[in-house]
Amino acid sequence: MLFLYNTGIYLYTLFIRIVSFNNKKAAAWINGRKGLLELIEKNLDKSKRYTWFHFASLGEFEQGSPVLEQLKSENPELPIVITFFSPSGYEIRKNYALADYVFYLPVDTKTNAVEFIRLLNPTIAIFTKYEYWYHYFEELSKNNIPLYVISGRFRKEQIFFKWYGGLHRKILSKVSHFFVQNQISSDLLKDIGYNNVTVNGDTRFDRVIFNASNAKEIKIIADFTDGNNVFIGGSTWPEDEKLIAKLLENYPEWKFILAPHEVKPERINEIAVLFPNSVRYSEIKNLQVVPDETHKQHSNFRVLIIDNIGLLSSAYQYGDIAYVGGGFGAGIHNTLEASAFGLSVIFGPNYQKFPEAIELISIGAAYSIRNYNDLADTMATLKSDSKREAVSKDASYYVKSRAGATQKILDFIKEN
Repeated sequence: MLFLYNTGIYLYTLFIRIVSFNNKKAAAWINGRKGLLELIEKNLDKSKRYTWFHFASLGEFEQGSPVLEQLKSENPELPIVITFFSPSGYEIRKNYALADYVFYLPVDTKTNAVEFIRLLNPTIAIFTKYEYWYHYFEELSKNNIPLYVISGRFRKEQIFFKWYGGLHRKILSKVSHFFVQNQISSDLLKDIGYNNVTVNGDTRFDRVIFNASNAKEIKIIADFTDGNNVFIGGSTWPEDEKLIAKLLENYPEWKFILAPHEVKPERINEIAVLFPNSVRYSEIKNLQVVPDETHKQHSNFRVLIIDNIGLLSSAYQYGDIAYVGGGFGAGIHNTLEASAFGLSVIFGPNYQKFPEAIELISIGAAYSIRNYNDLADTMATLKSDSKREAVSKDASYYVKSRAGATQKILDFIKEN
């Protein structure tokens, strides 16, 4: 089985290398790993032992960073190294202030794992939610380095729980402790013999509560909304935007904000064509050198397109209703950011793998749609101020009642 695993890693890397000639993300994945171990050896301080946080991508970073930030707050001198598997995480967080270094994770081969662990010499390793790498986990275990999985979530369909999943169950055996989001995950692990499990929820709740409580003012958005009701489309894809565009005709008194999942120029241009009466965030920002009265004219536009990364989590404070994208594709994006501000949340039909979405629907704080008619009906329900106020209370309570996962993880690590 290990031979098949190693072969799979090789073939995956080969595939990425081939498609990198025509795919920018794949090219970044390959280029970011060229000479990587040499770069790590050159930069790391050999006299230090690092705390290692690994994240698959940006979503896992947002999920696990509350633990990192509180750990750093309590131990300001603690040296921290972050690794990412995906360019979408690395490129956005490569200059993250609380980490001493941010690297790509070298491909999971025995040679890479041995060398990486030797160079890093970690005191502990913390992986968030996903990614179970055989050679890294094996090397951590051999060196008696504690390995924690936080905000883990398991499903019976995963290979760990199949008759042919012996190697992957062995990977799990190297984990010192699992902090999982729900009882189902705990039961699945215990069914295959792993009792080193704590059900303590999802650290994302701590993240979104902090973000909502410390949301930065965005004057451009405040001027644009200008006291109007606001519909925010967050992390949207083309299928989502086509539906939202149809709403404009029936809600002329509302303002619309779109923060697409991808902000490449060609995507922004597509959205601008779909929403003719729109203005881009960057356009207004470039006018900040002129008096406020001049750029306030942009409040006359009905649609604001946010064409950069990093504003959405604070932009929700200006909204009344949120539409979270991805539900007509592989799955919805982060609904909790909007819910933390007490917004009603709408998303497409592919939400079943997201327990928070299921729970938000169950309390009436979120709505799933299959087509434009569903969206129109939902909007008709939520246009009432009294209805949105009721939903806001339920959404806010839901998020706040699930806080505390971060502190439980840190307490356990300190004790052990």
